[in-house]
Amino acid sequence: MHKKEIVTAGKKLTEAKKALIMIHGRGATAEDIIGLSSYLQVKDFALLAPQATNYTWYPYSFLMPPRQNEPWLSSALALLGDVVSDVNKAGIASENIYFLGFSQGACLTLEFVTRNARRWGGVTAFTGGLIGDKIYPENYKGDFQGTPVFLGTSDPDPHVPVERVYATTNILKSMNAAVTEKIYPGMGHTIDQDEIETANTLIFQ
Repeated sequence: MHKKEIVTAGKKLTEAKKALIMIHGRGATAEDIIGLSSYLQVKDFALLAPQATNYTWYPYSFLMPPRQNEPWLSSALALLGDVVSDVNKAGIASENIYFLGFSQGACLTLEFVTRNARRWGGVTAFTGGLIGDKIYPENYKGDFQGTPVFLGTSDPDPHVPVERVYATTNILKSMNAAVTEKIYPGMGHTIDQDEIETANTLIFQ
């Protein structure tokens, strides 16, 4: 199960008006994803990056039936809930909490915010989609109230089929998220400069 190990950077929670929760990918570290913040317009944000136990949030592909990724998936979602609660308790409202994830971290990010839809500050998912062998709409509730969401991905991507990104966009839009989706032909499993610039323009402006 995931322990609560949070790497922080940027402003202190008690001094910041906004917080960005950054979720690393499989095999990566919290420090890796925090390093991405130097390219983002987040100098006034508190930055928080949880570390997955054994560097992975759940053991199998996000396209497996969710029960096969338990109990790790539920543990990871609960950990994100704890982080949000800590940020709220520090005096930062949910509408000023932002999320960013890459790959497995993007899938986890999208799964968390869609299970807990409300007016968030903004969501950036670099190469990810909602989790499961299919979409489970019964898992998703709430109203994003116009939360800006950016989904960027390669077509093709070795881990995330573009069809799942499209399906994710449709669910988010049906829950009143303001979604911008960008598909990059042949980009590969990485984060591209245009994605960074788009996130800065749409989410962190």
